[in-house]
Amino acid sequence: MNLPLHAQIINLCAALLLLLAFAMLTQRRIRSLINLFSAQGLVLVISTLTVAYATHQTHLYYSALLTLVLKVMLLPWIMHRLIRKLNVRWDVESVLNIPATLLIGIVLVIFAFNLAAPISQFSDTIAKSTLGIATACIFLAFLMMITRRKAISQVIGFLAMENGLFFAATSATYGMPMVVELGIALDVLVGTLIFGVFFFHIREKFESLDIHHLEKLKER
Repeated sequence: MNLPLHAQIINLCAALLLLLAFAMLTQRRIRSLINLFSAQGLVLVISTLTVAYATHQTHLYYSALLTLVLKVMLLPWIMHRLIRKLNVRWDVESVLNIPATLLIGIVLVIFAFNLAAPISQFSDTIAKSTLGIATACIFLAFLMMITRRKAISQVIGFLAMENGLFFAATSATYGMPMVVELGIALDVLVGTLIFGVFFFHIREKFESLDIHHLEKLKER
């Protein structure tokens, strides 16, 4: 049975999101990690526009525009400025090596598909088959957060996890109400700016962005 064109595009976007999640998990260069996050946002825009066109959900066009401005242009620009000012180029320190991280990532993907399978049966959306991939992207982003030592890469992992949540919402329910999406977008933007200030304070105090230095802070 041949799938409609819009369903094929959505499935392709889901596959690209999963590949980008694995690429972010193994990437050690901060600048490339930010570019991968921007590419993930662009894939989200295409997927959201496709769902909006296929289902005539007008609010999804605004969601796609918000994603384009915030996650493809504004946040990557802010983070690129941060790493230039902080003189950050590489993120070579991680808790696990790449093969071990990939192995755990594969296990998480399998777990995500099994977790999402019964939930997908209750959804009647055209993108319900991609719910497992959306869940896997969330898990992989969380894995990146807990296996990196640099604060910037952990923040990118947090933002990538929000991408997975947004894709899951689009897959399961055709997105969230616009007021909720605007609130989340504002929270993400403000959070990124606060993290930027936090980075400068860490760098000024410890001359490094490695979070293990925070263990030196003790109450007096």
